[in-house]
Amino acid sequence: MSESVNPKLDAHGRWSAEAGQVSLEGLHSTVAVPHEQAGFWEQWRAFVGPAILVSVGYMDPGNWGTDLQGGAQYKYGLMWVIGVASLMAVFMQVIAARLGVVTGKDLAQCCRDWYPRWTRWPNWVMSEIAIGACDLAEVLGSAVALNLLFHIPLLWAVIITGIDVLLLLALQRFGMRTIEAVVLLLIATIAVCYFIEIFVLPQTQPSFAEMARALVSPHFREVGMLYVAIGIIGATVMPHNLYLHSALVQSRKFQKDDASVRRAVQFNTIDSTVALSIAFFVNAAILVLAATVFFGKESVAVGGGQIVHFTADADWIRVAYLTLAPLLGAAVASTLFAVALLASGQSSTITGTLAGQVVMEGFMRWRIQPWVRRLITRTMAILPAVLVIGLRGDSSVTDLLVLSQVVLAMQLPFAMFPLLQFTSSRKIMGAWRNGWFLMLAGWGSALLITAMDVFGLPESLRSAWQVIAGR
Repeated sequence: MSESVNPKLDAHGRWSAEAGQVSLEGLHSTVAVPHEQAGFWEQWRAFVGPAILVSVGYMDPGNWGTDLQGGAQYKYGLMWVIGVASLMAVFMQVIAARLGVVTGKDLAQCCRDWYPRWTRWPNWVMSEIAIGACDLAEVLGSAVALNLLFHIPLLWAVIITGIDVLLLLALQRFGMRTIEAVVLLLIATIAVCYFIEIFVLPQTQPSFAEMARALVSPHFREVGMLYVAIGIIGATVMPHNLYLHSALVQSRKFQKDDASVRRAVQFNTIDSTVALSIAFFVNAAILVLAATVFFGKESVAVGGGQIVHFTADADWIRVAYLTLAPLLGAAVASTLFAVALLASGQSSTITGTLAGQVVMEGFMRWRIQPWVRRLITRTMAILPAVLVIGLRGDSSVTDLLVLSQVVLAMQLPFAMFPLLQFTSSRKIMGAWRNGWFLMLAGWGSALLITAMDVFGLPESLRSAWQVIAGR
């Protein structure tokens, strides 16, 4: 138990903390919510937001890299993994939001207060590793975008991403909701283009019957599928998002009576389900179009008779704009894809910075300026990218992206099991502990992910060494 916090039971039988210990102090209780007699849509508008911020991480460059590689190499064979991973993500984010609403603490604070003191350092270090792995994906995605937009050599583009610390400070003047609205508009543009290609254009329409069979036919029959599947899970169920979501829900200023807590839990559940369902469709569309455009092919014909050649080991993230070429033409597709990829990377940069602030303050009670921790995190992400790209050249971006997501998947159990332990405890959650459905769904998801991690660990280590050593 922390020496500076005195958890105690409140009038409703739940644990609560002394005033003064809050998550994301500058955002805590800053969004007013209407009276409980207000209409559904008025209340929904007040509560909607935290899951949208979290869902941006489910559509970041790491997701794009794993989805593209999965579709290009295995066609629809990993579609079921995206479906299962997205469903598990909904369960875990709903549970994380419930923890923050009921206890008034984020997951990191709960671990600090209710686990032995010696666990703080290892828990914090593992959380920082996960955030660094996620930031590596943002570095690579932003670097590919700069390369496509301005033809900057990829190694220099990686180094240039370090100045996004200044960009972040400049953009924060406009407010987070404005930034996220712009980013979501760009991602929505990509989603609309993918929708048109999948359902309207005859040359890119997939076989829906084959997709349906793949969605309900789990298997790992081909070499390397398990490794990419673990990467997809790591890109979808992200450990730092569990910490972040439990903190962001506390930005809503609601009362602590049972009726208000019930309302907050209900609307955050709706928020999480809707936002992550949209993320599922975007990720599924990326995999489907990668399968349609790249699988089993050595070239793609684009406007003007131009032929773009690639191999089975192509760096898929760098030719991913070709999935939009049938609709927009190569030039426009390249620009739009690059802008959306850059926006995705920068948006995830913002949420990654917030997540880093949550885990540092929650586990260690350290408070530093956001730009300082952003600079530290970005430097830690740039160094491995510069090292590998410098040694192996530009062909290693997708490999690094998938590796970063595998690292995230390996970190997941260390966030999931504490979250489930706390939210399953009547002593901590009172009447709001997980019911039988969330209990089964949450623990089932955690055990499945952990089993895949353990089973796939040898292959993951071999693949990681190949990425690092360039073999």
